[in-house]
Amino acid sequence: MAGAKGLYTPAILASAMELAAFPWNDAYTSKGTARSRSCGSAIEIGLSLDADGRVAALGLRPHACAVGQAAAAIFAKAALGLDQMRVRDARQALAAWLTNDGAMPDWPGIALLEPARGYPARHGAILLAWDAALDALGG
Repeated sequence: MAGAKGLYTPAILASAMELAAFPWNDAYTSKGTARSRSCGSAIEIGLSLDADGRVAALGLRPHACAVGQAAAAIFAKAALGLDQMRVRDARQALAAWLTNDGAMPDWPGIALLEPARGYPARHGAILLAWDAALDALGG
């Protein structure tokens, strides 16, 4: 259990609680889902888009571990104003960083997830919000 203790830091647990600021709303016009093959965590995202296809508002319905929820909160706090290309680029950079194939992505708050890099079984949960957003954005 020592590994889990190192993974579920007080900061990650606190970040997971921040999802309350992004409640689900059935009125969102674009919806997406994602599920982690490695741990079974899942997330649903609802987006409202502006006329240029950028995220104007979002809500999340998580069914994920605390690490996945913390990552989703990090995503949600910085996603407003982003389009499909920016989300896709960020997702690719995050995946590379998690596997030590790239530098830390330029995403506010992402350093909080540093302890989770050593837990490959949690990487899918970390990517959930980006994957669900890409599903909602059509790709």
